[in-house]
This record gives sequence, structure tokens and C-alpha cells, in this order.
Amino acid sequence: MKITFKLLALGTILLSSLNGFTQDLKKTEVDTVHLSKIIINHAEFRKQVMQVDLKKAPVNSAQDLLRKVPGLFIAQHAGGGKAEQIFLRGFDNDHGTDISVTADGIPVNIVSHAHGQGYADLHFLIPETIKDIDFGKGAYYADKGDFNTSGYVNFTTFDKLENNLFKIEGGSFNTMRAVTMINLLNKNVQDKNFYVASEFNYSDGPFDVKQNFNRINILAKFSQWIDKKQHISILGSTFSSGWNASGQIPERAVEQGLIDRWGSIDPTEGGNTSRTNLAVNYRNLITENEEFSSNLFYSRYKFNLFSNFTFFLNDPVYGDEIEQTDNRSIYGFDNKYIHRYDLNNSKITWTSGAGLRLDDIKDLQLSHVYHRDLLLNRLSDATATEINVHAFTTIDWKIGQWTINPAVRVDHFVFDLHDRLNSLPSGKDATATRVSPKLNISYTQNSNLQWYLKSGMGFHSNDVRVVVAQNGKDILPYSIGSDLGVIIRPVKNMIIQPALWYMFLKQEFVYVGDEAVVEPSGKTRRLGADLSLRYQPLPWLYIDGDINYAHARAIDEPKGEDYIPLVPALTSTGGVAIKFPSGFSANLRYRYMDSKPATEDNSVKTRGYFVNDLVLAYGKRSWEFNIQVLNLLDTKWNEAQFETETRLRNETTSVSDLCYTPGTPLAVKAGLSYKF
Repeated sequence: MKITFKLLALGTILLSSLNGFTQDLKKTEVDTVHLSKIIINHAEFRKQVMQVDLKKAPVNSAQDLLRKVPGLFIAQHAGGGKAEQIFLRGFDNDHGTDISVTADGIPVNIVSHAHGQGYADLHFLIPETIKDIDFGKGAYYADKGDFNTSGYVNFTTFDKLENNLFKIEGGSFNTMRAVTMINLLNKNVQDKNFYVASEFNYSDGPFDVKQNFNRINILAKFSQWIDKKQHISILGSTFSSGWNASGQIPERAVEQGLIDRWGSIDPTEGGNTSRTNLAVNYRNLITENEEFSSNLFYSRYKFNLFSNFTFFLNDPVYGDEIEQTDNRSIYGFDNKYIHRYDLNNSKITWTSGAGLRLDDIKDLQLSHVYHRDLLLNRLSDATATEINVHAFTTIDWKIGQWTINPAVRVDHFVFDLHDRLNSLPSGKDATATRVSPKLNISYTQNSNLQWYLKSGMGFHSNDVRVVVAQNGKDILPYSIGSDLGVIIRPVKNMIIQPALWYMFLKQEFVYVGDEAVVEPSGKTRRLGADLSLRYQPLPWLYIDGDINYAHARAIDEPKGEDYIPLVPALTSTGGVAIKFPSGFSANLRYRYMDSKPATEDNSVKTRGYFVNDLVLAYGKRSWEFNIQVLNLLDTKWNEAQFETETRLRNETTSVSDLCYTPGTPLAVKAGLSYKF
């Protein structure tokens, strides 16, 4: 009855809107998506389609930024302030281990992080400042290095604001958000732009323990054309966040009535983090066929996380709460040179680049604590430096209907670790090099059909503590993969992209940040299929959908015991967006994740889910009012889920069962924005 009522209410809203705007539709075509004009060329296809998606269904939160990537799923399980758990192409990427994430050329992934390798926290981005989201699946891109195995995502902010913006939002669970974006230079100033943006977030969340989740973001960006050929931009941003977390709760605790679905076993979980970034980008259009660009970046990063995954398993008196601390500075640069050659019957674009990243890690700690305040035992305490020097070269050769793209990338790492807990402190170091060749080929059959075959090797670096434990051996596990796909435009304003893919990942060793131990992980094989659809049947109607299948198995394990935990076999996302000339728009989204194996023998499975979100908006001149309805049908779903051995205070023995963080219930948020 509850679901039926909500569906009827939604139908009433949409029908009344349609009736009111029929005459407008007869007069005006608005916001045409121009899918028919998108070039069927795989090199440009992803970027153009993402521009369309952003226009028709703009992001409304930091979480929406990652969800824009087709086939990518996220899960949050620590109060909103922790980086999301990421799933893509048969990988449980944890918080970023096998996906490369950058923003304005600044690496987001944190190497040798206190919580997990490649930890990628995107909460320092303000969604309204995002101009572009570039992404690629697989490891086929020469300019992408560490962590680029399942894919990469790069975010680009605006150089120039078309309008100033003020936005305020509020809703369920004492949620509040305010955004301002202000041009600091007069619009009449030519070839020069300077703006600032700020964001404040607060939410108590649906949990019994108030999340007290608060976040402040500030961004400033200056850009200028020095002359007709030279451009420079300077970006500075800072972000700070703090929160409480209800943690992952065992199913048995809810079933026994010890806590309800929104309760917690340890109410003192949570954390705080901050990040300050500075980036300078220089671009020189040397000639019509040559250009050079250089990006320098610096990040100051701090992180404290309090977690309790096992409750009273190891310490029946004080409990098993841990504190993970990370304190570092990151320095680096990337240079790129492009030269284009026009030959008699072909065109060649040669691109080469080189760069460096240095992580100066001042604190890398794991501690056993009680209620955040009392230090019981220091389990790990180290300082470290990690240097990655890289270079790549690639050729894009277009001859007739063919495009051939060979490339090679070389990465060299220098690791240095100083263990403060060692009775005789001394630094330990190691080096490693990885060569990653790639080859991509595409054939444009006609203006509506292109075939492509992509192949290449990628890798992710291992934690510096793994490097030392392994004496520098097997510390850059590589991947080998390929994609076979086609881009089809069967009718005007429809694009379909099916693809088959395969990936092999070499033996690796994983540092478990929650326990300060090294665990081996064997060879794995993943294969699957992706299908994407974008369609605009009418000027005011836009439909998109993505369905993704992945088969992931460990190679050296017996059949039936070779499942890779937490890897979903089937996922799908999509939605319907409408926008009328009168200013009314609506966007109904869905996301579906099948159940996942929680153990290697698949004896325990997580629960799948199907969740809908709805955004309604009405804009007139400079004003816009919107209503966001999260989990429209109030589905009872579990977001993050793990099979974990735990012990509760009243238990004499431990129990292994599913522990989970409940997904957001029905929530409503309203917002008002003004552009001037």
C-alpha cells in the first residue's frame, strides 16, 4: 500500500506537469541533446556522452560524481565522511586500489594509506564546479599509471563561471547544505577569469547515534591567456570534515533485538580528515601542430579514523576499536608534449609525457584505542617516502577508416620506510620498475558504426609496508586485459555501445591496514560484458541505461572455492529525464546490484538491492527550486556488507556472519538556487 501510494503520487505530479506544458512543447524544442551529432570515434565518444549525461542529469552530491561512470557502484559505511567503497568491472576496489582517480591533474588516490592502498576521497570536490568527468575502463591509456587496472576517472573544474550562484538545501535527518560560487573579476575583463566557490554540509543521518557529519569546502581558481598561445591556471582548495559513524552491525544483533537496524555496537566510531591542494597548469600552443602542457601540484593531507569491525573479539574488556592516522605532503608534476603530422593519406598525433610524484609521509599509524580517547597499544607506527617517476609515449595513427594507437609507459618506484616501533630503528628501502605496453585499434565502418579493440597492461603499487615485508619482491602486480566493442547509432539520437572484456591480475601481496598484517592474494581472472544505451526520442525526453556483467574467479583455487568476495556479477543503472520549455524538469534514476559472494566458497551471500531516486525542479529566469527524493520507494536495503568474525559483549564465543551498514531510507531534500 505504501509503495502504491507513492507511485500514484509520482504519477499525479508527472501527469499534471505534462498537461500544463503540452502547448509549450508544440512551440519550442528545448535542450536538444544532439546525440545524432556525437562523433562515432572512440577517442572522443566517452567525453561527449558524459557531457550529455551531465547536462541532462547533473550531479547533486559528491557521491553522484562517481556514479556518473557507467558500471561503477559505490557504498558508504562510515558516517559519510570516509571515502566510498568502489565496485567496477569485477573488482571490489575497496576505496580505490584498482581505479585511478584524479581531479584537475591532482592525484586523488593516496599510496600507502593508513586505511587502504589507493584510498580515494573525493569529498573535497564541490559538485557544482565540475565541468567534465572523463573516464575509461581497463588499463589501455598511456597517460594513466598507478591504480589504473579496472579503469580511471578524471574530474575537471570550470575555468570560468557563466553566472554567480547561491544555493541552499535542507531536508530529512537535519540535513543542510549551502553553496556559493562568485566571479571575482568583472565580466568585461577579457582573457582572464577568477572565481571562488564554497560549500557547507551537515547531516545527522538516520542512525540512532547522530552522525554530526559536517564538511567545509573552499575552492579558488584563476585562469588567464597570457597571449594568444599561452594559458595558465592556478587552483587552490581546502576541505575539512568530521563525523560519527554507526559502523557495520551484525545481522544477529538486529535479529536478537539487541539493537535495531539503525543502532550501533560501538557508538564511538567516526573520524576527521582534511586536504589542501594547490595546482598550477601551464599550456603553450607552440604552433598549429604542436603544444606543450605542464601541471605542478601539491597536497597537504591529514586523516584520523576510528573503527571497530570485530567489537570484543580480541579484547573482551575494552573492545577492539582501532585508530588509523595518516599525515603527509604530496608533491608532483606532469609534463606533456603533443605533435600532429598531416601526411598524404594519413594523420599522426604523437604524444609523450613524463612526471614525478613524491609522498612525504610523516605519520602512518595503527593503534588499539578505547572510545577514541585512551591509547591501549600502538600496533604500527612509521614514517615513509614513496617516489614514482614515469614516462610514456603514444602514437595515434589515422589512415583511411582505421585508427591505430600503440603506446608504452614506464614507471619507476623508490620506497623508503622507517619503523618507529623497531627496537633498532633504521630505514629500509626498495626499488621497482614496471613497463606497461598498450595497443588500441578502431575501424570506422561509417558515420554510425565503429568497431574497436583495446588491449594493454596496467598495475597498482603495493603499500610501502608490503614492500619492506616482501624485501622488494612482487610489489608491482600487473594486469593484462582487452576490450572488444562497437559503437552503434541505429537511429537518430540513439547510441548503443556493447563490449566484451577480459582481465588477468598477477599474484600480489596486500597490506591489511585494519590489522597491520600482510596477506597474499593469488592470480585472478575476470571477464564480462557491458551494454550502454543513450536515447533522446523527443526533444524533452532523455533515456539512459547501463547493464554490466562480470565473472571474477581466483585461478589457483579449487572450483567452488574460487569466488572473489564482494564482487557483484550483475549491476545496472539508468533513468529517465524530462525537461520542458516552461522550466519544469524531472529525473527518475535507478540502480541495481545483484547479490555478491561474501566468502570464497559462496556459502554466504550479500543481499542485492534495487533503489530509485527522483529529482524534480522548476526554474524561472535566475531562480530554480528542486526537490530530491532519495530511495523513492523506501526500499529496505543494505549498502556495505561484509562477512566478518565478531564477538558481542554478551557472547562467550565468536560468530561469523554478515555485518552491514543499512542503506538510506526514504529521504527528502529541497533546495533553492539563484544565479546572478
